[in-house]
Amino acid sequence: MKVTVLAGGVGGAKFLQGLRTHLQQVLPDGAGGSSARITAVINTGDDMWLTGLRVCPDLDSVMYKLAGVNDEERGWGRAGESERVSAEISAYGLGWPWFTLGDLDLGTHIARSHLLREGLPLSEVTARLAARWNIGVELLPMSNEPVETHVVLDEPVLSDASGTIHFEEWWVRYRASAPVREFVQQGLSSAAAAPGVLEAIHEADILLLAPSNPVVSIGTILNVPGVRDAVVRTKAAVVGVSPIIGGAPVRGMADACLTAVGVDTRADAVGLHYGARSSGGILDGWLIDTSDAALAGDIEAAGVRTLSTPLWMKDDRTSAVLAADAIAWAEAISSQNIQRR
Repeated sequence: MKVTVLAGGVGGAKFLQGLRTHLQQVLPDGAGGSSARITAVINTGDDMWLTGLRVCPDLDSVMYKLAGVNDEERGWGRAGESERVSAEISAYGLGWPWFTLGDLDLGTHIARSHLLREGLPLSEVTARLAARWNIGVELLPMSNEPVETHVVLDEPVLSDASGTIHFEEWWVRYRASAPVREFVQQGLSSAAAAPGVLEAIHEADILLLAPSNPVVSIGTILNVPGVRDAVVRTKAAVVGVSPIIGGAPVRGMADACLTAVGVDTRADAVGLHYGARSSGGILDGWLIDTSDAALAGDIEAAGVRTLSTPLWMKDDRTSAVLAADAIAWAEAISSQNIQRR
């Protein structure tokens, strides 16, 4: 079985951990892994250069989680961190004092930046970094070309008189509280899907959208030239998991991003935002939480088969159950499509 997942950071990481656990249980390879092939296409629109280092927040969040070395309490970075280096950088008046990188985390960024400056593309660098941990999932950046999401604010803030700031500043420093006029993804129009991305989508038996930010994570991946078209054309059933439960984001401030693009913070609104593949969108199926079961009708009416099931990923076990539901729903949709033919 080939399973491809489009994912952002923390929510995507939890979902991928559950998916790996589920497939190890149902399709074991006899060596502690799975005979299934999991490929994760990760958003790189949050990436940036910071104090001379290339920082890839979503790639690192996923890699650390799957490696079992992430900081569960903070939700990002490495466990057991110290921050002496960041303190020194700040003492020199450099960096972002509100965006603290731990010393272990800096080791990753130094290694990545060194390899990039050696001439390796980001996809090869990512594979090399991930190989250290033997995570059982192939990680692919959405593109090798730099793509950075910037936020155009309704009113300028003190840090930038132009009113345009990097997404991470809006997200971390201002907690997504500054009203947004638009998101601008610099470099996106000239970017190309990284090697293996389009193939992973075309060749997938199942294609899943993790419960990641629909606007600046999944949306950014889909906007890489060629990716949305590949999703529309894949033979696989395309099933997404709602990042909204009970009218609120599962994690983070996705509601602020949805408001900025005119989408209500509801599970049905996000499903309709993605749209049915049968009518020009990308979804065949959509998973919503049982608390949102009453919203299923409108999504079904739009042509997206909807399953109400518990979505809270409290631990690896509940994440694995959710992943199992997503796989089963995709298989049910595929089976129904074959019968219709």
